[in-house]
Amino acid sequence: MDATNESAAGPLDGVRVIDLSTVVMGPYAAQIMGDLGADVIKIESPSDTVRAGSYRTTPGMTPLNLNVNRNKRSVSLNLKDDADRERALALIGTADVLITNMRPGALARLGLTYADLAERSPGLVYAHAQGFRGDSDRAGHAAYDETVQASSGLVDVAQRALGRPVYLPTIIGDKVAGLTIVYSVLAALVHRDRTGRGQHIEIPMTDTLIAFNLVEHLAGHVYEPPVGSTGFPLSMKQGHRAVPTADGLACIVPYHARNFRDFFAAAGRGDLAGDPRVAGTVIDDADVDPLMELVAQCAPALTTQEWEEVCAKHSIPMAPVLELDRAADDPYVRDGHLLDLVEHPSEGPIRSVGIPVRFSATPGSVRRLAPLPGQHTDEVLDELAAAPRRR
Repeated sequence: MDATNESAAGPLDGVRVIDLSTVVMGPYAAQIMGDLGADVIKIESPSDTVRAGSYRTTPGMTPLNLNVNRNKRSVSLNLKDDADRERALALIGTADVLITNMRPGALARLGLTYADLAERSPGLVYAHAQGFRGDSDRAGHAAYDETVQASSGLVDVAQRALGRPVYLPTIIGDKVAGLTIVYSVLAALVHRDRTGRGQHIEIPMTDTLIAFNLVEHLAGHVYEPPVGSTGFPLSMKQGHRAVPTADGLACIVPYHARNFRDFFAAAGRGDLAGDPRVAGTVIDDADVDPLMELVAQCAPALTTQEWEEVCAKHSIPMAPVLELDRAADDPYVRDGHLLDLVEHPSEGPIRSVGIPVRFSATPGSVRRLAPLPGQHTDEVLDELAAAPRRR
């Protein structure tokens, strides 16, 4: 991973993005665009919550900040100050894209709505992400990942599958919405390049996660009248979990009868390999849970590595469980440069999450590690004096 080559060009080289967002959703989206070559300028105040929390050496340089604000230049502006707001407007006038998750009322008070900006910059792609649709009775309500998991049905899925109304232990709403921002902005840029016209894009987190969740979990309710319940059957099974091996944990998921027969034979359970439930080609739905319980009972017969070899030989879906504390030493992670050790100018050695996609002609790159608050204010404002409006 190259964290110093500022001349490296990615597929979004030449695109300027103004990141006027906080926490994870918007910053994550803007960082991805920066990874792909865009010039990302983050307008922030020192009170950005992503900079709050524990840090090693420098206030504001938290682990979460380091993971969502690389490949950006940081400009510190107080948007409630008239002079700073004019500077922000001038910066937006040089941009192709604006990403914000400010609430509609705040945007209106600051003169930063799409209607305010479109006359100045008709080619601007304006991506506004918020918890709920702007035309709904929840518009403007505070929204966090937990509330979005609840309002999207994910908590209901967890309750039914696990017996407890828990939140998924990852900020899935923020990250899925962040990815949605990226593909929506890219589509709008294609349209802008064809027509010269920008547009407003609304990305409601709840709507995004409902659509994400219902791909499989709408299930029998796809039809009217319904032909079955909601909930993807395999995911809702009690046996749908990783299993203990002789020395760890692994995901072993036989998907058809031959997979089960080969698995049981490798575990030394010839009796189960001849079980009539796995004699044909298709497993009855009612047999899945009891068969997966047998998989869990048999898995300790071999080590994780031995199971990986057996499953690869017989095309049985399998993967070792990655322990996050050991992720940096995992051969797959290490060889793919998914968690490289790099030298941060102020924080010293840190681990930087890799870019997961690979382009044959225009690869992404980490050209700048996450900046200090306002680190590039003077640099960017000096450039602004000579920068023509782009769109």
